[in-house]
Amino acid sequence: MPDMIDLEPGADRSILLLDDDEPFLRRLAKAMEKRGFEVETAGSVAAGRAIATARPPAFAVVDLRLEDGNGLDVVEVLQDKRPDARVVVLTGYGAIATAVAAVKIGAVDYLSKPADAADIVNALLARGDDLPPPPENPMSADRVRWEHIQRVFELCDRNVSETARRLNMHRRTLQRILAKRSPR
Repeated sequence: MPDMIDLEPGADRSILLLDDDEPFLRRLAKAMEKRGFEVETAGSVAAGRAIATARPPAFAVVDLRLEDGNGLDVVEVLQDKRPDARVVVLTGYGAIATAVAAVKIGAVDYLSKPADAADIVNALLARGDDLPPPPENPMSADRVRWEHIQRVFELCDRNVSETARRLNMHRRTLQRILAKRSPR
């Protein structure tokens, strides 16, 4: 069984999980409950803002890109309502600019998907200048490349020619990559 969170007795263990990927959200909620958090979930920016306004949690894990907007909007509301809240931003669209923006508005860390519950808890509970330990099973470079190609492909509405143009890649090369299974 996963380790329980290490907080003082009586400490607020409330956590908001905000993600529009329903299966991921359910798995993460279950994992965080097993670790002793009091979980509340939201699948949209609107729902996340409502929870952050009405019942600001001590912790939050917020997806950056949601169907109805940007998760950073929820981080801003949460920091306004509860400045001591510890927020980790999760995203499948990692970029330095968004990482800087997330940290500037109050996030304590920025993790790329897929992040597991242990990595998220480590980031949430890291104090001061302590960095959480590196992940036990980081994605391989081939897997990161494949994930990036898949993201761009989806953003281009699964248009191979447009995706190839944006990735500066030959269309046939892209088709061969898309036809293969994802690397580990």
